[in-house]
Amino acid sequence: MSTHGKKNGIPDRWLDYSAVGKRLQGTRFIAFRVPLKASLNRKLSRHDVFGPWELLDALNKENQELGLIIDLTNTTRYYNPADLPESLLYVKIFTAGHEIPKDHTILSFKRAVRDFLRNNADNDKLIGVHCTHGLNRTGYLICRYLIDVDGMDPKEAIQLFNSSRGHKIERQNYLNDLQTGPKRSNVGMEESEQRPIRGGATHRPSDSNSRDERQPPLSDSRPHRNFPPRDRSPRLRQPYPHNGLLPHPPPSFLPPMGADLHPYPRGPLYPNMSQWRRPPHPEEGRSKYPPDDREWRTSTRWPENSRRAPPPPPPILPRYSPQWTNESNSFNRHEEDWVSQRSRTRHSDRQTHRDRPSSYKNH
Repeated sequence: MSTHGKKNGIPDRWLDYSAVGKRLQGTRFIAFRVPLKASLNRKLSRHDVFGPWELLDALNKENQELGLIIDLTNTTRYYNPADLPESLLYVKIFTAGHEIPKDHTILSFKRAVRDFLRNNADNDKLIGVHCTHGLNRTGYLICRYLIDVDGMDPKEAIQLFNSSRGHKIERQNYLNDLQTGPKRSNVGMEESEQRPIRGGATHRPSDSNSRDERQPPLSDSRPHRNFPPRDRSPRLRQPYPHNGLLPHPPPSFLPPMGADLHPYPRGPLYPNMSQWRRPPHPEEGRSKYPPDDREWRTSTRWPENSRRAPPPPPPILPRYSPQWTNESNSFNRHEEDWVSQRSRTRHSDRQTHRDRPSSYKNH
């Protein structure tokens, strides 16, 4: 039994059936299991890969040419018309599994077959029919067409399909309906229901190749990048001291004896030394090196308005004067006079109350 399931995209029991059957003798039908797109075939081994291009390869070995594919699966996750070669036509008829197809589904199948046979009467191209396994729904609709349209005996039609496909129809309800069930009407079969879609693939995709023919996985023995490998030849390294300063220039770089040594050397070892110096003043002109701080302060080239103005002197705080003292004293004197006058008034009141007769106090 197959270990692949719907979790990884591979149909359940898909590997238990042969990929392609034989052509039904005397007809244009051929049955096969659903071909898978390239992304699903990557999960299979070399011998289990089966897609649209592998389907054509299998038919070419039998000197057969496929012209139309009728898809009876009830999903679109296995492949799309864009995955089919452009030489093929495609018709999709959504058909539920495990149950007898409805009358409109049977009529759609008859119309698709009839339309292709009418347009390809001058050739011998085949009609490929598939469901998930290319067995139960496929066998039922092919046999139903042979019984209803071609007038073939039900048992003979079932036997022809089983021998051509290489597997027998498994669903008993399908067999019972084909053998004892009523024939379906062919009214409206000559009408076209849907126009076939042409495949959109112009060449075989690289992902459809077998696993052994693909590029081997990346390993440590081969580079993981497209650019050239890194040059690992030994290079001359300049030792740097541990204090973080730049090294001293080599003796060959030093100028001859008596030359004017500049504190900022230039050379191949110091390409960016110039950016360490202080930027020149805009009024300096074309001077090669800026003057020192003393020259900046005493130079007559600098206008007076460009010099920094000295800070203003601190404000002079007012001091106390005798006038302030007199004013404060006068204020205190007035306050004292007011307080003393109020005290005398209270004292006189108390004295007056004391001098009143006792008879008046009783009142």
